[in-house]
Amino acid sequence: MTTTHPSGFLASGVTAGLKTSGGQDLALVVNNGPTFDSATVFTSNRCKANPVLWSQEVVKDGVVRAVVLNSGGANCYTGPEGFQTTHAVAERVADHLGIGAIDVVVCSTGLIGLANPRELLLDGVDAAHGALSDSGGADAAAAIMTTDTVSKTVVVEGAGWSIGGMAKGAGMLAPQLATMLIVLTTDAVVPAEDLDTALRAATRVSFDRLDSDGCMSTNDTVTIMASGASGITPTLTDFTDALVQACTDLAMQLLKDAEGADHEIAITVLNAASEDDAVEVGRSIARSNLFKAAVFGKDPNWGRVLASIGTTSAAFDPADLDVAMNGVWVCRSSTPAEDPAKVDLSGREVSVTVDLKSGEHRATVWTNDLTHAYVHENSAYSS
Repeated sequence: MTTTHPSGFLASGVTAGLKTSGGQDLALVVNNGPTFDSATVFTSNRCKANPVLWSQEVVKDGVVRAVVLNSGGANCYTGPEGFQTTHAVAERVADHLGIGAIDVVVCSTGLIGLANPRELLLDGVDAAHGALSDSGGADAAAAIMTTDTVSKTVVVEGAGWSIGGMAKGAGMLAPQLATMLIVLTTDAVVPAEDLDTALRAATRVSFDRLDSDGCMSTNDTVTIMASGASGITPTLTDFTDALVQACTDLAMQLLKDAEGADHEIAITVLNAASEDDAVEVGRSIARSNLFKAAVFGKDPNWGRVLASIGTTSAAFDPADLDVAMNGVWVCRSSTPAEDPAKVDLSGREVSVTVDLKSGEHRATVWTNDLTHAYVHENSAYSS
């Protein structure tokens, strides 16, 4: 039941008429308390959509009572009228719930520059409120899909408390945070300050390391709400561990549904001088179209890995790098080693391991290959 698995939450997903397909396109998740603590992180893209601009103000006091989300249009670069639409949607949700609009996070996803019809949205909010239930999480997860082929949901159980979540995203998966909308819920008692600490720790090692195509969205939002309905206060460490598990699970679901992908690639950088160095190297490889195209062609071209490492500012000796692909060390000390023909790239899962021999830190960045299907889908996205 995803977001409605933890106690204290209601959700729904309805058809508001925003999608030409006629599918569900508006979701509502409501926290019934007794507590209303929250934390949110947003895209670091300086070009932000109207819902992000609105929601950045909403979350400042650490209180969120509801999240309303629509697919079918990003409401980004739609002028003052677009911002007023976001405000009107928050007001309509607030009116139904008897709360202030300043406690309603608004999220939108879809084509940039497309003005969402306000009346359709408001009517959709009315329908979503009427459809709220403690088993509505699956409908909510379906309603936020765009180019997703499947909905993404997760539940992680704690000791008498739980975390639930839903996600959308299948393209523009790059930090921070990936083109995604994420709503997480928990019935644990967790103050807003601790939620913020845990959420930032979790996104740092999950969504922020998902780098599908190097493109950063204008609408990314990850929100967690805590109802406190279980009456149980976990330690911050226990809660953070569970949240990392939930966010990593959702991130891997996003990766598996990346547009047109044939391979999911885990790039692990070992023995770096710092974690930042490890992430920089992993991200450089993940963003190499040459490398990604080679994986699509099932070509273990480790030279493209070395070339990507060389573009970074990380500490390493260019003459002493090791690279393995699917466990085969094809490069040792920056020279050919095992026969690349031993590397089997026929399966979907691909691992790349890089040893920088410069320290004790490590990190993993996830990406996917570059396929004909990805190019086709994104060439026709707005048409």
